[in-house]
Amino acid sequence: MVKGKITGLSVKDVRFPTSLGQHGSDAMHTDPDYSAAYVVIETDAEDAIKGYGLTFTLGKGTEIVVCAVKALSHLVVGRNLEDIVANFRDFYRQLTSDGQLRWIGPEKGVVHLATAAVLNAVWDLWAKQEQKPLWKLLVYMTPEQLVSCIDFRYITDVLTEAQALEILQNGKQRQEAREEHMVKHGYPAYTTSCAWLGYSDNQLQKLCADALKEGWTRFKVKVGADLQDDIRRCKLIRDMIGHDNELMLDANQRWDVNEAISWVKELAVFKPLWIEEPTSPDDILGHGTISKALAPLGIGVATGEQCHNRVMFKQFLQARALQYLQIDSCRLGSVNENLSVLLMAKKFNIPVCPHAGGVGLCELVQHLIIFDYISVSGSLEKRIQDILLK
Repeated sequence: MVKGKITGLSVKDVRFPTSLGQHGSDAMHTDPDYSAAYVVIETDAEDAIKGYGLTFTLGKGTEIVVCAVKALSHLVVGRNLEDIVANFRDFYRQLTSDGQLRWIGPEKGVVHLATAAVLNAVWDLWAKQEQKPLWKLLVYMTPEQLVSCIDFRYITDVLTEAQALEILQNGKQRQEAREEHMVKHGYPAYTTSCAWLGYSDNQLQKLCADALKEGWTRFKVKVGADLQDDIRRCKLIRDMIGHDNELMLDANQRWDVNEAISWVKELAVFKPLWIEEPTSPDDILGHGTISKALAPLGIGVATGEQCHNRVMFKQFLQARALQYLQIDSCRLGSVNENLSVLLMAKKFNIPVCPHAGGVGLCELVQHLIIFDYISVSGSLEKRIQDILLK
């Protein structure tokens, strides 16, 4: 039973100097310092449980997200948690539709990152008070409760409340068996940690060998800075992992559309499963052109980690511009908005392979993807989650 009035909301700027070792480096982000705007929500409930939430950043700019969180705090402090969860859609809209703050969005950019951090903390508080991990809280909510958390504004031409309710009702069938499978076997995953762009060949080889010993079978390689270097690094990785294991490529938005097509064709010999973020994350039609050009080669397009909101995902799906949909637990408006995207992906039969790898992202998104398997998609086919190795 949820209870308590929210009495405080604090936020911290947390940064790690990952750039010193080139950890997290890619073709567009050569010196990232993995960071987070970290939110703590307190209540007057007797149990003194706190809610923790975050949004992922890359160092500079985290202080701006912190300012945005503080600007949103007046919409949160003083509210009863019971009232929030009883009408979560309305609370979501209050955060995303503030008459002044939405001008620096709406539902995109810094203010939406801040919204995600706040809402992540609210969901954490709710799950803790129910004494369940977040995925189990979601799995055991009724379809009606889940639908009541979603803002369907701007997506009803693709997904109505009635359609969402039907998907979730169907998802209840054999739910217990899928939950048992998850608890026993876990969710399939891949690693990017072996092949950041700034790593030397020796470091890459050592990390890849260690991952293989640990049983990893899916590997992602950062590409996009230099074609000949990409060819060499992809060959090195493919030779090490063999052809029974999966290889994925990630360009982190480096190329123009035609450049992406020609570049990936040069790397097609290494049989990648997908090319991730081949061009601007905003170029829906460009992704569609790339998808069509690479389809004969058996290479899919994956994107979504910098997709602003559910409306963009709706259009990516309508345009058939991606073959692997990558939700992000901190880029979208927390669980609420991710629920709508999971349901649209189910309707279009597109596998969801979440983006993670940054501060807290793996820990957050695992709850969403476990829920997706148990209660929405019911399938593990072509579905994998990103994991950051320690």
